[in-house]
Amino acid sequence: MSSLILALLSFGAAGVGALGGLGGAVLLVPALVVAGMEPSEAAPLGLLTVAASSLAASSTQLDEDTVNHRLGVTLEVSASAGAAIGALVSAVISAAVLQWVLGVAAITAGLAGTLRTGSRHRASTESTAKPGERRGHLAGAYREEEGVIEYEAHNVPVGVSVMGVAGVVAGMTGTSGGFIKTPVMTELMHVPIKVAASTTVFMVGVTAASALIVYALHGRIDPAAAGAVVVGGLVGGRIGAMAQAHLPPVLVRRFLSAILIGIGVLLVVRGT
Repeated sequence: MSSLILALLSFGAAGVGALGGLGGAVLLVPALVVAGMEPSEAAPLGLLTVAASSLAASSTQLDEDTVNHRLGVTLEVSASAGAAIGALVSAVISAAVLQWVLGVAAITAGLAGTLRTGSRHRASTESTAKPGERRGHLAGAYREEEGVIEYEAHNVPVGVSVMGVAGVVAGMTGTSGGFIKTPVMTELMHVPIKVAASTTVFMVGVTAASALIVYALHGRIDPAAAGAVVVGGLVGGRIGAMAQAHLPPVLVRRFLSAILIGIGVLLVVRGT
């Protein structure tokens, strides 16, 4: 596959990934597999796209006060450990199993986002909370046109455990696990979708780095292809983050869910 096509695919995947907190690779890796690339070859390219888009999107999302670093670091400890394990496991399981794992996980995450309509968090024009993270708590606030939205993470121990599973899936499939992390934060931990998506973009860069170390040590990264997807990831991640700042949370969640379900069905059918 040419470097130009790889860069364009990475650009599109990274843009959508930053927009919805997917991590981008959940779109790029299936696209590469459909195009004929082996899952084991596509996985490290997906992780490189994730790392690049996470870096590119960070400045925009920091300006919006939608990244909760304290929550992200708390969850990322188990996710990174799982990613390293998943990367090791990926070398000994079949391509069909990888497709099934990726497909089922994507469908489950997509369905979770469709179970609820509307938004749990309402903007308040009377709130005096300062936008950003709340010191000493897994909570914070951010500003919308309608006012300030305050939030606090719930079910943290369960969330940490599930993030470990997301990390294993990320390392196995090269997807960074963002398509699991964002729904877990929104549906299980009751974090607003914009905060969950932005925090996931921050987290997946760390997850990707953990798994990429294993792939690099095993000599499974093609330098030429890597350069192309990194360029596409940097540009796409920046544009996706800028778009996310101006879209309503419910629209972002529905868009994310539709993409996840479609990708999951495609991969399950192909893996049958």
